[in-house]
Amino acid sequence: MPVTEVEGRRLKLSNLDKVLWPEYGFTKGEALHYYAQVADALLPHVRDRAASFLRFPDGVDGERFFAKNAPAGTPEWVSVADVELTRSTVHHVLVQDLPTLLWAANLAALELHVPQWKAADPGAAPAAPVRADERLADRIVFDLDPGAPATVVECCRAALLVREALRADGLDAWPKTSGSKGLHLYVPLAPASAEATSAYAKSLARRLEEEHPELILHRMARKLRPRKVFVDWSQNSRAKTTVAPYVLRAKARPTVSTPLTWDEVEACADPDELVFLPGDVTERIATHGDLLAPLLDDHFDLPDMTD
Repeated sequence: MPVTEVEGRRLKLSNLDKVLWPEYGFTKGEALHYYAQVADALLPHVRDRAASFLRFPDGVDGERFFAKNAPAGTPEWVSVADVELTRSTVHHVLVQDLPTLLWAANLAALELHVPQWKAADPGAAPAAPVRADERLADRIVFDLDPGAPATVVECCRAALLVREALRADGLDAWPKTSGSKGLHLYVPLAPASAEATSAYAKSLARRLEEEHPELILHRMARKLRPRKVFVDWSQNSRAKTTVAPYVLRAKARPTVSTPLTWDEVEACADPDELVFLPGDVTERIATHGDLLAPLLDDHFDLPDMTD
């Protein structure tokens, strides 16, 4: 089993030639190489957030499972946040650095999902867990999901309307592809409760459905979704997570959840225009840098909804 040293940490890497995306012939070793290339852009968006992983050790065509707890054998240098829920405590990995990112990828924990809040006291002892219901959100996310035959093209139309509504409320958003069918829009916030952020997101989605019923839906019922874009506001719950920027997806091809420019959103006329593979993403970072960097610096106050 190959052993390598990454930033002073020894990593045992296994089955690097194993093909995890058969349709594309993309191997685990190539996935690790991709994550090493994009780590500088990816890590700031997940650091201090309680990570959950989608693992698929036998590839995208095999069994997959969602993992929240740090697995047995987790190295002592991997940061863990103990998050107290109503009936249990979950031992979440914090992906703080490149060695942790590559260690997780080597476990075929290749999809990384994080909440809209940061864990306090990273690495806290089990006797002092973080209470999830005390965490404050520092962003809002809208997950735009198209109901067939609608595609990401309709999601782009909806995204422009969401951004217009946000700007009217003194906010702004930054887009990325989901790496699947739709788009995600992020709004950076001064810390606010999950109840307040969820209420605002739901209110905005409902308002947009009332104004654009031919395109936008804020209700979750699947029977209502054909030909429309579901503006999913519910991922702002403390219990929900969203796939992180620059993360590979467990789809037929190794598509990536990729930050976009608003010009790309506005110009989109073909779903294939917004499908990005690992090589595309490394080239985009070289050209544009991290298009989501403003999320790390800009913070808007949540509008007052008491009126």
